Amino acid sequence: MEQFLGGLQILAQWQNFLIIPLGLAIGIVVGAIPGLTSDLGIILCIPLTYGMDPTMAILMLLAIYCGGTYGGSITAILINTPGTSANAATLFDGYPMTVKGKAFKALQMALFASTIGGLISAFALLFLAPLIAKITLLFGPAEYFALAVFGLSVIAGVSNNSIFKGLIGACIGLFMATIGVDSISGTARFIFGQRKLMAGIDLIIALIGLFAISEILMKSKYDPKTDHKTISASAITKDKITKDEYRRCRKPIALGSLIGVIIGATPGTGGGLAAFIAYNQTKQASKHPETFGHGEIEGVAASESANNGACGATMIPMLTLGVPGDGATAILMGAFMLHGMVPGPTLFAEQGNVLYAIMIGLIVVNIFMYIIGNVFTRFYAHITRIPYEILAPIVLTFCIAGSYSTNNRVYDIYIILIFGIVSYFLRRMDFQLVPILLGIVLGPLAEKNFRRAMVISEGSFKIFFTRPISCAFIVIAVASVLIFAWKNYKSNKLAKENAAK
Repeated sequence: MEQFLGGLQILAQWQNFLIIPLGLAIGIVVGAIPGLTSDLGIILCIPLTYGMDPTMAILMLLAIYCGGTYGGSITAILINTPGTSANAATLFDGYPMTVKGKAFKALQMALFASTIGGLISAFALLFLAPLIAKITLLFGPAEYFALAVFGLSVIAGVSNNSIFKGLIGACIGLFMATIGVDSISGTARFIFGQRKLMAGIDLIIALIGLFAISEILMKSKYDPKTDHKTISASAITKDKITKDEYRRCRKPIALGSLIGVIIGATPGTGGGLAAFIAYNQTKQASKHPETFGHGEIEGVAASESANNGACGATMIPMLTLGVPGDGATAILMGAFMLHGMVPGPTLFAEQGNVLYAIMIGLIVVNIFMYIIGNVFTRFYAHITRIPYEILAPIVLTFCIAGSYSTNNRVYDIYIILIFGIVSYFLRRMDFQLVPILLGIVLGPLAEKNFRRAMVISEGSFKIFFTRPISCAFIVIAVASVLIFAWKNYKSNKLAKENAAK
């Protein structure tokens, strides 16, 4: 209690309440630009914190982290291009809502769900960190592989009526994930004589090519004289979320936040996986799963509460065990060390006051995020009124700049163009792009831990079924696929019967 009160006293300094909005503004802008992730925003701003008080410095970087995760939803909803990989699941229903003229409503729900998820995650960090950290210590290679399989089971839920095409897409993604140097054996794989491919394909590069470039190509037949649709300002600013919609979204937000905390606290995962799993589970639990993917506000609520719910939780293993939860917290871990704080079990005893100030400050960050987002949401929504012939080159310019800035290589620009062209033809053949993305995201996690588990068990598959956590994940994954397959069969059968009538 003494440390808690000391933390409140440190946080109450007026400088902290100025630096948090600044960090959020930077994070939202960086997150909303395709290719510029919150990780990059944190890296660029670390030098600015050298002369700051440790609490003030970390709060600024945390604000960039949270703001970037939320900011990625803006472009995901408005132009079908997620600003960060954590917002990829928001595409499912966010962009269809924009097409229906409900951009403002989608942005409102993204902000509300992000704030609730972030607050729940911040409170979990403040009160449950040691307990959750002990649970994540039980995860070994078998559990991580089973978790990846569980994540891949989402494919059944996002493949519409063709699970077969979804599986093909996942295989393409898994193949993409094997390109480069094998992390275990050190062997170069599938580089086709191109040494620049030895580093593999960066996730954000794949994301830009899959969604942004292919979306531009899909609208290559756009005619401004016949296809342009103007959305009036009144339609954007007055179409607010109803009480019934808030009521319907309570369960998806609660489920998404819980999944976000659990997945976020598991090292090596992150908000992207949490969002996909939350979306899948919400769709399964829904009484109207057929509306998902066509502009269902519950889908936006589930995915955004989950990816922001992971933000605070990713800090749990970092602060308690010294193990970063994802890429952003690995960078934050370096920032902690720069300011004289070494994350780990001794941190609470050595600098408990400062640590509590930071953890309580994360709650303040999410409250400020809601205030700032609420003020500017109506301005974001007006992006939908920009004529496409002007918007397309702007988006393409940001995509090229973002892909180049990821690794400072012109080669990455060629990669996004190749990804975009291939994705364009796949979309024309009615393939879903999300299974490909899931394969790229979860491929390394699945392969690396499968091989480690095989080494530990001396080649026996029993390790995945004799360990309770891994067995539970695999059983849930198989059950999810079977449930979706049965529902698809019933819906297709019903559609055929209605067509026959």
